[in-house]
Amino acid sequence: MKKKKVEFSSHTGNLAPMRKFVRKFLDAYPFSEKERTFMVLGVDEACTNIIRHAYHLRDDQLISLSLEGLRNCVRMRLRDYGLQTPGHAMKGRSHDVIKPGGLGLHLIRNAFDQVDYILKPRGTELVLTKNLEI
Repeated sequence: MKKKKVEFSSHTGNLAPMRKFVRKFLDAYPFSEKERTFMVLGVDEACTNIIRHAYHLRDDQLISLSLEGLRNCVRMRLRDYGLQTPGHAMKGRSHDVIKPGGLGLHLIRNAFDQVDYILKPRGTELVLTKNLEI
């Protein structure tokens, strides 16, 4: 089992190094380039949602990202300590509505096989799982 962890502040300038960190981790697994790209974009979108919704654009709050490679899957855990949004309230907009925003949740759910939001006493843990084709 391979594990990596990175912590960073909620400043959007930290998203590019975070994407590079995730991509480098995923390079060790037999995913297609398209799958890797979607997973990187999905984690980026999740971080953007944390910054926007949990931290209300504050750039000095903690985000923790843990990556683990298991025998049959890759699992990513994003942890924030901000305002919680109940799971039933997290809905992307309809695909046929043409306006900015609202497609990030669709991207996340399409990039990963399982998406779980775990509400903590303070903040939320998002668990993203992508199965390995074995």
